Amino acid sequence: MKTFDKGTVIRMVLLLIALVNQSLIMFGKPVLPISDDQVTSLADTLYLAGSMIFTLATTLAAWFKNNYVTTKGHLQKETLKQKGFTK
Repeated sequence: MKTFDKGTVIRMVLLLIALVNQSLIMFGKPVLPISDDQVTSLADTLYLAGSMIFTLATTLAAWFKNNYVTTKGHLQKETLKQKGFTK
C-alpha cells in the first residue's frame, strides 16, 4: 500500500464500504439492526435512497479520479511530478 497515494486508498476504501453496504441491503441484511416496528415506510425509503446515493457517489469518485494503480499509472504520476503538474 506504500505505492498508492492517500487519496487513492481513501477512495477505494469508501468504494468497498459502499459496495458491501449495498450488497447487504440487496440480500435483505441491513447494516443497522432496526426492527420493522421502529421503521416507517418513509424512513426505510430514505435509508435505501441514501445508501444508493452513497454507493453511486463513491463509485463515480473512484472511477473518474486518476488512481495510478498500475505500473503505467505510477510512471504517469512520476512524469507529472517531474513536470510540476501535480503535488
